[in-house]
Amino acid sequence: MQEISTDDAPPSIGPFSQAVRHGDTVYVSGQGPIDPDTGEIASEDVREQTRRTLENVATILAAAGTSIDNAVKATVFLTDMDHYDAVNEVYAAYVSDPYPARSAVQVVELPVDIHVEIEVIAAVEG
Repeated sequence: MQEISTDDAPPSIGPFSQAVRHGDTVYVSGQGPIDPDTGEIASEDVREQTRRTLENVATILAAAGTSIDNAVKATVFLTDMDHYDAVNEVYAAYVSDPYPARSAVQVVELPVDIHVEIEVIAAVEG
C-alpha cells in the first residue's frame, strides 16, 4: 500500500492519508471545500463548496497518477439533503459517461462546518 499526498490539496485533519493506492486502485479519503492555499472554507455556497471539493479530489487523484475520469465509486456526504440537486449540478460537470457508481447520504454533522464531503475510489490505468 502506498500513501498518496500532495501539498496542492488540504492536509488531512486526523490520522488518515489524503489517499492510498493499493495495486491499481486509489482510495481518496473524504475531501471538503477547503482551499489548500489558505486553509479556509472556500465559500458558504454549496455549489462553490462542491466545486472546491471536487477540485481537491481531482488534485489528489492526479498525484496518484489517475484522474476523476477513472473514478469507479463516489460517496457524497451532505449536511442537508435539500442541497442534493445543487451538488448534482456541479458534480455532473466533473464526471462523464459511464458515470461512477455513487451513494449520497445526509449526515448530522461533518468534522468541519461544511455542507459537503466527497470520497472517491478510482482505477489507475497502465
